[in-house]
Amino acid sequence: MPDTITARPYLPGSPLAFLLEMAVDAYGPNETKQRNDAETAAAHHVYAAYPHTLAQAVEAADWQASPATERGGQHFKPSAAASLDGGLWLHHTLRITEHDGATDVLTLIVPCTCGRYTDITLDGEEMLLEMLAQFAPTHGRSVHDDTTADCHSVPAASALDGPR
Repeated sequence: MPDTITARPYLPGSPLAFLLEMAVDAYGPNETKQRNDAETAAAHHVYAAYPHTLAQAVEAADWQASPATERGGQHFKPSAAASLDGGLWLHHTLRITEHDGATDVLTLIVPCTCGRYTDITLDGEEMLLEMLAQFAPTHGRSVHDDTTADCHSVPAASALDGPR
């Protein structure tokens, strides 16, 4: 019996080879590849856009990725998160649109003094340092404000620590 994993009854440049490659591309990368790509994209973005801050503090190995998933009818793209300690997290994903292509989205997730979390989309090192300066007096906590919905954007701390 021939080895079906290594035996290929068609030539590499044949129409069948082309169609099979197209089918694999259409189906999309497997979860391992999605995780690897998400971790690589996060590390690359941090090194390129935050060379004097996050690139000095967060190593490529610190990123833990999640593959694309669907929850409650919503589709989530592959993403990666890195703990900064003290309950603060970084979350990276790519926003993909037909008009703009792929855009890096880096979010700082900060515990609120009320026990929930605030998420802040970062747009550079200056903004990151400004946010961290605001959180320094509260040791990395966002001060709760009942007039804004900031700490309602990320529901619970346990969701961040759950299985991936």
